[in-house]
Amino acid sequence: MNETAFDEPLFSSLKPGLTSFCYRMLGSMDDADDAVQETSIRVWQSWSTFRQDSSFKTWVYRIASNLCLDKLRQSKRRALPVDLFDPAVAIVEPRDTLPDSAWIWPSPDFGGNPEDRLVRRDTLQLCFIALLQTLPPRQRAVLILKDVFEWSSKQIAETLAMSPAAVNSALQRARETMDRAQLRSDELSSMDVQPEQQLLSRYVEAFEQFDIAALVALFHEEGCMSMPPFEMWIRGKEALSAFYSLTRWHCEGSRFVPITVNGGYPALAQYMPGKEGSGLVPWGIHVIETKENQILHVQNFIHTPLFSRFGLPERIDR
Repeated sequence: MNETAFDEPLFSSLKPGLTSFCYRMLGSMDDADDAVQETSIRVWQSWSTFRQDSSFKTWVYRIASNLCLDKLRQSKRRALPVDLFDPAVAIVEPRDTLPDSAWIWPSPDFGGNPEDRLVRRDTLQLCFIALLQTLPPRQRAVLILKDVFEWSSKQIAETLAMSPAAVNSALQRARETMDRAQLRSDELSSMDVQPEQQLLSRYVEAFEQFDIAALVALFHEEGCMSMPPFEMWIRGKEALSAFYSLTRWHCEGSRFVPITVNGGYPALAQYMPGKEGSGLVPWGIHVIETKENQILHVQNFIHTPLFSRFGLPERIDR
């Protein structure tokens, strides 16, 4: 083989699955896209060395896996605020933040590849991504390839340069760690498969009218709200009411645009009044998790670059 024979369409057919693998490994679509781009460069550069002693797919995933493992050696674990801090005692405007690299961020769909649609959607839930980040990187890769992508131990061994016995051992340890992990985000994950549309509509109406009583009434008694990159998060109806009252000046006049995140889960993109003109500008992505048709957790990801990633406009009319 030679470099000029590089099969671009064949690599492109793997990109949705590769992206979803790298996102689960790294917890960030920016990092996942970087890893897939670097994988494509390395595949092209190494095309002449591919000897077909393994499948093209296994060879590509080996390159991507090594890139992810290298990235993870140089970074700290990404997380969600509820897994790092206790709920706020004093209700004040949030101040303290952690850098973008500290947080797990939601993702758009990875593409229309049929294989990608078969990958279990529940393994894209934000709480599952947070659980994955508790695993050592190699165990994480083994568990994703086995329990999410349903690869054989032999194929995983070829991909990660391990023996099948080492793969099975790593898988057992990873499953035990996942079972033992007691992350608050897992407890707050969507007990309902997804929010009822009527509940979402009521949330939108109450928020856009900024009717605090109606808004808080939608929450479970233990309902909470978190706001990455802010460390602070709120739990309980009384605290939520106090927080909404405190931040009314900031959120009043907002509008929502419906979107989906992490494999088709419904979410809302919040636009708030801008400083100039009459338009509304990006603020946060609300991911709403529910229990018994009440809101258990609103994750408001305040990270405006997410809007362009989701193909959302830079400004909307009031």
